Order: sequence, then C-alpha cells, then structure tokens
Amino acid sequence: MTLQIIMLLAGLALILFGANWLVDGSSSIAKRFGISEFVIGLTIVGIGTSSPEMVVSFMSSLQGKADMAIGNIVGSNIFNTLMILGITALVAPMAITKNNLKRDIPLNIVVTVLLIILGMNFTLLGKGQDQISRLDGAILLAVFAWYLWTSFKSDQGDASEEGEGIKEYKTGLSVIMIVAGLAGLIFGGRLFVNSATELAKMFGVSDKFIAITVMAAGTSMPELATCVVAALKGRGQLALGNVLGSNISNILLILGGASLIAPLSFNGMTPVDLGLVLISAIIIFASAFMFKKREIDRYEGVIFLLLEIGYMWYLIANL
Repeated sequence: MTLQIIMLLAGLALILFGANWLVDGSSSIAKRFGISEFVIGLTIVGIGTSSPEMVVSFMSSLQGKADMAIGNIVGSNIFNTLMILGITALVAPMAITKNNLKRDIPLNIVVTVLLIILGMNFTLLGKGQDQISRLDGAILLAVFAWYLWTSFKSDQGDASEEGEGIKEYKTGLSVIMIVAGLAGLIFGGRLFVNSATELAKMFGVSDKFIAITVMAAGTSMPELATCVVAALKGRGQLALGNVLGSNISNILLILGGASLIAPLSFNGMTPVDLGLVLISAIIIFASAFMFKKREIDRYEGVIFLLLEIGYMWYLIANL
C-alpha cells in the first residue's frame, strides 16, 4: 500500500509540474509572437489549470473507467466551488460583478443542468441510457466552442489581468518546457489513475469514491493555488473567474472530449452527487444577494466549507 501511495503522489506531482511547464512554455511562445494577453489568459492559462482533470479523465475513459472519469469532474467542480472558493473567501471576500451575473455564473448553472440532463437521460426522460454518449460529447464540445467564441468577442477587462507577469523564455527553452510538460501530464496521469485504482481495490471502495475525493482534490490543486495567491494579492475577481472558467471547461471540454473516446455511464452517480454539483453552481449566484453585499464574503465562505465537509462525511458514511 505504501508503494501505491508513493506512486499516486508521484503521479500527481508529475501532473502538476507538467501543467505548470506547459502553461509557462505555451504562454511564453504566445507572448513572443504577439498574441494578446486576453487570449493567453482565456485559452492557455484558463484551460491549462484544468489540464490535470483533462489528463485523468481522458486516461480513465481510455481504460474504460467511466466512474473515475465522471467522478473526477463532478468531484472537482464541487471541490472548486465549496472548498476552493470557501478557503479563498476566508482569505479575502470576492466581489461578484454585473458581468459575472449576466454571463459566467448563469452559464455555469446551465452547463451543469445540461450535464445532468444528458447523463441521466433514461432516468429523467425515459429514453436511451444514463450515459454521456459520443453525440452528447459532441454537443458539449460545440457549446464549449461557442463559449470560446463569445469570450473572444466580449470585452472583459478582468480577463486581461491573467496575462500580467508572463515570463518570456527563449523559443528553444519554451519548446522544451512544452514537450516536458506534455510528457509529465501523460505519464503522470497514467501513474495517478493506475495507483488510484489499486488503492480503491486495497481499501475495498469504489473507483467513484476515489475519483470524487482523492483524485478530485488532487487535480484541483492548480485552481486552489491560483485562487489563494490571487486573493492574497487583492484580486478576488480573478479567483472567482478561475473557478467559473475551470468548472465550465471541466464539463464542456473535458467530459465532452472524454465521451468521444468512449461513452461514459452515469450509473455510479447518485442523486446526492448530482444534486450537490448543481447546488454548488446555484449557490454562487445566491451569494450575490446574501447579506446585502454582492460578494462572496467570509460568512458565505464558512457555509461553502461546511457543505463540503458535510458531503465528505456523507461519502464516508455510505462506503
């Protein structure tokens, strides 16, 4: 068991370092060739922080482990909202802008509802199967393409901040960083998934439990680091945008892409799992109208954390 834990941590380290190298190398090349900071922040940095979830879910799908692929995303979105925003709010309150309320927060709710409808097709509508099919995956990817296109066309001042402080490296070094980052993501992802599977067997728990707890928390470390640092620098809006962008990308891009590899069965998901991922999306919207302030403050941060702790207790109690 000790060996499996070491391999799990080694795989996670490779994923996190790989994601960092990939983002830094890609951002450097993009900036060197005059690509705008907004585009860098939206694509390379925004999607880059979700690359651990992407690698784990794609590897799980390739190995026919649908519970791990879906559990990782559902768990990550719950962890991102309740744990990461909860901790970040304790560091510094996060303002919710009109632009957040008009587009990003509603879109986060809509794509979460879309995920549940597509994944629970038979249970809800009595048609097909409870799975995300390849057609469903194509729909999710099409919505993601629309999301990118509308983001490029919109004028969001906050997004440009993500390009600040990008360090430029020599082109050769940037290419090496990209290649090393991809290698770290691929090999680390394979090691992480295989080790998590073996640990699940050793402890007699399901793949879904490991995915929705250990794997979800592990692959969300880039978001946690980004949000806490942003809050410490007084840039809470950047932290909120990072979580919203990550959650939307997790569903549309990652589950969409993973389901193209192989249809993903939802049989392992419970109403509590799916209900909480929807509640976690709605609660961000509700925070704009709680305590008479349009922000996620420390009181709401405590509520977020208590919900996450309660969910962990529920999962452990139902092993």
